Amino acid sequence: MALLLGASAVLATAVGGAFALHRRDRLHLILGFSAGAVLGVALFDLLPESMELGAPRYEPATVALLVGVGFFAYTLLNRFMLLHPDTDAVEAASAHRRGSLGAASLSIHSFLDGVGIGLAFKVSTSIGLVVAAAVLAHDFSDGINTVTVVLRNRGQRLRALKWLLVDAAAPLLGVASTYLYSLSQAHLGLVLAVFCGFFLYIGAADLLPESHHRHPKRLTATLNVAGAGLIWLTIHLAAI
Repeated sequence: MALLLGASAVLATAVGGAFALHRRDRLHLILGFSAGAVLGVALFDLLPESMELGAPRYEPATVALLVGVGFFAYTLLNRFMLLHPDTDAVEAASAHRRGSLGAASLSIHSFLDGVGIGLAFKVSTSIGLVVAAAVLAHDFSDGINTVTVVLRNRGQRLRALKWLLVDAAAPLLGVASTYLYSLSQAHLGLVLAVFCGFFLYIGAADLLPESHHRHPKRLTATLNVAGAGLIWLTIHLAAI
């Protein structure tokens, strides 16, 4: 059952990414939705889940500290990639590295989604189904977000497709990996807290400003809210 749901997550991610690639002419609008969706995943999914999983062993302040560590660690990595953009070639290379870093973070998050499904099924089938429903609910947006991050950073269609394939395969690999080891829920919560910080930076400092740059502000702002709202709605519906 866990592997079947992991395969469903692969399909949902691939469909989302294919949508973003097909509608590249509307990238600024997709950016607006994607920015809200990334922030929605961080605020409505990763943050509460990390708090809940870490609660038995770690104080909320510890989890919040790791969210900050993730945010500022990603900030430093991003800034190091921007050093000495003296030429167009160097700036293009920096942009490609930023795109790869963002796509890699999203892919690792997808892998951890799969890990979450696999570990949840080890607890009980009912908990596994709830976790899987929440994962499937935002995997479509994960595919969009991965493609968007690459294209926004001067990535070509083929580069975005390659990262989409990595991100799409990640949940299934995550589920499969749980047959080889076990990870306590508390420690998984700490890992999710760090990725919450990563996503807050990607959404707030990268995608959100770019979505409003030289584009219709009202419609883009509406899509920002729509992206976050969809994530909130699907996660809460999945938990019912």
